[in-house]
Amino acid sequence: MTDATPGQIPPSIEKILRRFATLTPDMTRQALVQYANKLPPLPERLQGLDPAQYRVHECQTPVAIFPEVVDGKMYYYADVPRESAAIRALLAMIFDAVNGQPPETVLNIPQDFVRKVMGSIGLSAREAGLTAMVERLKRAARGAAAS
Repeated sequence: MTDATPGQIPPSIEKILRRFATLTPDMTRQALVQYANKLPPLPERLQGLDPAQYRVHECQTPVAIFPEVVDGKMYYYADVPRESAAIRALLAMIFDAVNGQPPETVLNIPQDFVRKVMGSIGLSAREAGLTAMVERLKRAARGAAAS
């Protein structure tokens, strides 16, 4: 399956996009703080893995994303420094929307998702790293869909 085309955006992702489209920059920042606080800690079973194998190198912050496939459904977990609120927020909102869903849900996250959600608050310098995290999620979903 290819990346999203109009009409294919999953409802859980569309809900996020609709919400952030209506927010002012200050409201966006507040919403991101709320999401950042929702990112769960890395499960104990993943803590012994080498984070270097899961690192998103395009991101300036040391971020490791751990994908799992259980019964054909995607699950993602991340190791992100507490002080990296924007990254924690982005991953928390995406994980909430796609965990427990088939790979196609992840593959249909639109390419401009990061820009649409975070564009109003001046994170353009971080956009490449944030977008790379979404691409990392999609890469894992492509692998799961192909198997």
